[in-house]
Amino acid sequence: MRKGLIAASLALLVGLAGCADLGYYWQSVSGHLALMQAARPVDELLVDVQTPEKLKARLVLTQKIRNFAVSELKLPDNASYQRYADLHRKAVVWNVVAAPELSLTLKTWCFPVAGCVGYRGYFSESEAKREAESLKAQDLEVSVYGVPAYSTLGWSNWAGGDPLLSTFIGYPEGELARIVFHELAHQVAYAPGDTAFNESFATAVERLGGARWLATYGTDAAKAEYAVFDGRRQQFRALTRATRLRLLAVYRSIKQSNKPLAGNKYNYIAMKSGVIDDFKAQYEQLKVGWNGYAGYDGWVKTANNASFGALAAYDDGVPQFEALFVQEGGDWVKFFATVQKLAKMPKEERDTALKVVLNKTI
Repeated sequence: MRKGLIAASLALLVGLAGCADLGYYWQSVSGHLALMQAARPVDELLVDVQTPEKLKARLVLTQKIRNFAVSELKLPDNASYQRYADLHRKAVVWNVVAAPELSLTLKTWCFPVAGCVGYRGYFSESEAKREAESLKAQDLEVSVYGVPAYSTLGWSNWAGGDPLLSTFIGYPEGELARIVFHELAHQVAYAPGDTAFNESFATAVERLGGARWLATYGTDAAKAEYAVFDGRRQQFRALTRATRLRLLAVYRSIKQSNKPLAGNKYNYIAMKSGVIDDFKAQYEQLKVGWNGYAGYDGWVKTANNASFGALAAYDDGVPQFEALFVQEGGDWVKFFATVQKLAKMPKEERDTALKVVLNKTI
């Protein structure tokens, strides 16, 4: 599952003065600096005889995608995604998310500029796992997952911008386009402390933009590949969304009950386990129709409140933004202007406004 990291890299921009967790901020700064130092201009790589031809072809494709993002989707035209860095690892960062045993509400961490977010990112997988163990000791359920890209919200454009990375350069064409559109969308609008708003908006942009890219420039092979991959993804997301709703019903019943939790805790844990077991069984049934495709096996194996809670930020608000895009007549400039206004509103007003938009289209 792809997740973006914003908070960690912003430490580079706000400095370390006054921060309590200097160790964490130092790994953020040093990790981001190493990434920036590894990046080389795409134009330079394209004329370098040592650059593999396969990589050159992918870099050329990314520049077409980036130009499409600017000209057709009206996303920012700046230094981002005009350089490339080979990180020699499978992920750029590893996110840590945590939630209580009987809740999908994620633990939050607060950062300068980014506000409070429901994840904590590490450039080192081992450091992420150490943090996970610390959280488990606090009786929290924890999930650690690698992410292929993150956004600095445009703050690093003065230093060369967010680079293309080896962690996603080899993605299928449709997915490559989506990830570029997603990360550029974070530079359009950002509401500090509202992960669901920020990620749902960027996910809506990647979905709408990705579909338009394939319709305009996608080869028959790219369209067919994307249709299979996205079809599986939509089925899996529908299953996880339904499972979240069932888990929420269990946890809400705890609040609605007048009985002390202590005496009924194991009953609720059993109900929760039953929901997750059923989710895993339904996933196995999905795989039958996928000819054994097992791309989500790792996620399913360790599924818990933290992983389900993290998915919600990227999924649940997408229909609202897609409805808003329709309301604005499919005009990207108007759509972005409205989203920017929403980002400046208090959270409750913002959420209400988006719900009104969605209700108008139902």
